[in-house]
Amino acid sequence: MIIDAHAHIYPAKIAAKAVAGVGSFYSGLEMHLDGTVDTLIKIGGDAGIDRFIVQSVATSPAQVESINNFISGSVNEHPDKLIGFAAMHPDYQDIEKEIDRAISLGLKGVKIHPDFQQFNIDDKNAMKIYEVIEGRLPILIHMGDHRTDYSKPRRLLNVLDAFPKLEVIGAHFGGWSEWDDAAKTLGGRHLWVDTSSSLYSMTPEHARELIDIYGVENVLFGTDYPMWTARDELEMFDKIPLNDEEREMILYKNAERMLSH
Repeated sequence: MIIDAHAHIYPAKIAAKAVAGVGSFYSGLEMHLDGTVDTLIKIGGDAGIDRFIVQSVATSPAQVESINNFISGSVNEHPDKLIGFAAMHPDYQDIEKEIDRAISLGLKGVKIHPDFQQFNIDDKNAMKIYEVIEGRLPILIHMGDHRTDYSKPRRLLNVLDAFPKLEVIGAHFGGWSEWDDAAKTLGGRHLWVDTSSSLYSMTPEHARELIDIYGVENVLFGTDYPMWTARDELEMFDKIPLNDEEREMILYKNAERMLSH
């Protein structure tokens, strides 16, 4: 069993534009995949992935409801493959009402991307999201970017201190492009992290060091589709010095436990 804990999907009619936008945001990163559900399931399945936690980012409050409808609809079409996370924006007018609706739609978590959405993780409006979902849903937060201050690990500390029961997944080992600083800042806290958009930039031994800092029981495997291919991510993951039990924990057991909270 393998669960990809970090995958983005888009409606077919806008997928090409959305994927191009992601590539542009990350300084011209070449995107080889189309961002559709069908491609995710096909290439993921070919690589041996069984299930996918899927989400999309609302770059404006007006997009929140339509994205949640799309994610829910996609899960309903592929209930054995997809686990949906809801989109949310800190400026959305009635966060609690939409979270309640997302739960009624069967969505199992929330996704925010402070750098795309341009807000600080610890802004007052963002804190409202955490207040509403604490004890109810986990939240996957894009973490880290050397170019901005929105998602700095030190800001996440303020969130973790304010909401000690909040289940947070700090994407990209807690800090994309700032991995060591993130581990130094966030290691030992009540926090999940995922491996997405990270393994390409570090040695297997470095990845193992980060896993040890956060605790193997807190690490989730993720691909960040459509940025990277499942097969390549699994090949890099397999080079990390882990025993069989640790591999199983990261590849699916931790995700199952996280979703059961």
